[in-house]
Amino acid sequence: MARPLTTLDLVLAVLLVAAAVLLFAHGRARGTQAVLADPVRTPGVLNPDVTQANIRSTICRHGWTATIRPPTSYTNDLKRRQMRQYGETGPLSGYQEDHLISLELGGDPTDPRNLWPEPYPRAADVDTIENELNAEVCSGSLTLAEAQQREDDLKHRQG
Repeated sequence: MARPLTTLDLVLAVLLVAAAVLLFAHGRARGTQAVLADPVRTPGVLNPDVTQANIRSTICRHGWTATIRPPTSYTNDLKRRQMRQYGETGPLSGYQEDHLISLELGGDPTDPRNLWPEPYPRAADVDTIENELNAEVCSGSLTLAEAQQREDDLKHRQG
């Protein structure tokens, strides 16, 4: 059972949102192609079917993510809505509806709180990082939780 929220939890949440807004605005002022995942809209959600104990039969099994990847019709509809929420314009093809916690690291495939519109070419760069983190988890050099935290930090702070 989840513990009740405390005043400290609420203060930390407000500070995280404020930091994200500042980082997002700073990134926009420089004209970068990154879109920071909003920690309120896109906090990241884990797939309960993936655990450290079963990574060999899930994320470390070649082709496994294809078995859980949502259809393009679902992600494109979500991308349209979320682009409006994030204030992004341009063609849908200029964005990837990205998982905050990637499927390669045990992220929930369809929960909208785990997806957000990330522009190309940054989305392709991040895909490479996700694959590297997956390789580190599967080799045993990182735990699943450590890799998930690194990915969360990357997408909330660098887009």
